Amino acid sequence: MAEITRETVRKIARLANLNLSESEQELYAGQLEKIVEYVHKLKELDTTGVPQTTHALPLQDVWREDEVKPSLPREDALSQAPDAVDGCFRVPRIVE
Repeated sequence: MAEITRETVRKIARLANLNLSESEQELYAGQLEKIVEYVHKLKELDTTGVPQTTHALPLQDVWREDEVKPSLPREDALSQAPDAVDGCFRVPRIVE
């Protein structure tokens, strides 16, 4: 089993754009080492007959079909807008 070193933690931190202090590198190296040890321990379990899972909970489709429903008339909605142009809300530009 490969040891998780501070160099490994530095490489992971660099990939994640994290600036870690020396003490944090040491702390995370120890924590990651324990996680890897636990994963190796889990590999020893007999999982024969246990179905593979990709999610802990069953997935269900949360989308619904689009339905046209009555809504607020455009003029009423735009009447409260601070700025409107050609039947649309006008908002400040945020991209330079």
